[in-house]
Amino acid sequence: MAENEKKILLEVDHLTKYFTTPKGQLHAVDGVSFQLEEGKTLGIVGESGCGKSTTGRSVLKLIEPTAGKLIFDGEDITKYSKSKMRKLRTEMTMIFQDPFSSLDPRQSVMQLISEPIREHKLLRGNDAIEQRTLELMDTVGLARRFVNAYPHELDGGRRQRIGIARALAVNPKLVVCDEPVSALDVSIQAQILNLLKQLQKDIGLTYIFITHDLSVVKYFSDDIAVMYLGQMVEKASADELFANPMHPYTQALLSAIPIPVVGKDKPQRRLIRGEITSPVNLPDQCRFMKRCDACQECCKEGKNPELREVAPGHFVACHCVK
Repeated sequence: MAENEKKILLEVDHLTKYFTTPKGQLHAVDGVSFQLEEGKTLGIVGESGCGKSTTGRSVLKLIEPTAGKLIFDGEDITKYSKSKMRKLRTEMTMIFQDPFSSLDPRQSVMQLISEPIREHKLLRGNDAIEQRTLELMDTVGLARRFVNAYPHELDGGRRQRIGIARALAVNPKLVVCDEPVSALDVSIQAQILNLLKQLQKDIGLTYIFITHDLSVVKYFSDDIAVMYLGQMVEKASADELFANPMHPYTQALLSAIPIPVVGKDKPQRRLIRGEITSPVNLPDQCRFMKRCDACQECCKEGKNPELREVAPGHFVACHCVK
């Protein structure tokens, strides 16, 4: 590899996850593809139920994908068994959305953070493990005086720092952050986001950052992917996506961001009308069509549009975007 050539840590090719329901196949994730460079952050945004979290869990094979290909650090892990994936759990991990429900209430902070170290036998001897645990507490800004505290004795920010420390305990290359700040106060959100960015700078972590907060994702991500009903409808760099959104759904999402402007200068919002289409047994047509103000005849007659590059590094799945 050339010195200035960027390494692709994760490649996802047509990732698909269906769930069987009494009424048919629920399309949770449908043909999602992307590449993620080492040391970079991909933000995934969209409304609740669009498949963001399922995408993250499928990438880590916490749930088994229905179809598609996963290549991590040059290895095709698509058909890895659970025992084979266990060896990879030290290289790819997850920070969960709810810091309270993701922690065992019967374990102390010391036990919670040291558990991955013991489970994967990364260190031997209680003294070495305890020292590493204290170092991790320092790294995530969790005071050592809480070492014997339990989750219910701590606030949301400190609980989330435990979750981050647990993720870092195995020295991972890839971390999937599933709405890691959505359950926290705004002031605590900023602390956690700054911590994650500093850790990325210090140890070169690669993130998939899942959120519904567009202001947060712009600050935190290098590239942003917008999902709707299991499908990726737009993907571009963070600056490009906010400066030049092309898909009608992305435009509507960005127009919903509160702007401190009143009176005549206040920009007009693009409202999304109608009910979201059921994700069960989806027809082969544009999934946003029934809620789209820009819908044309080509949308009604055409099949479900695929993600295509319409400008350098800017991908859109829309019949109306040329």
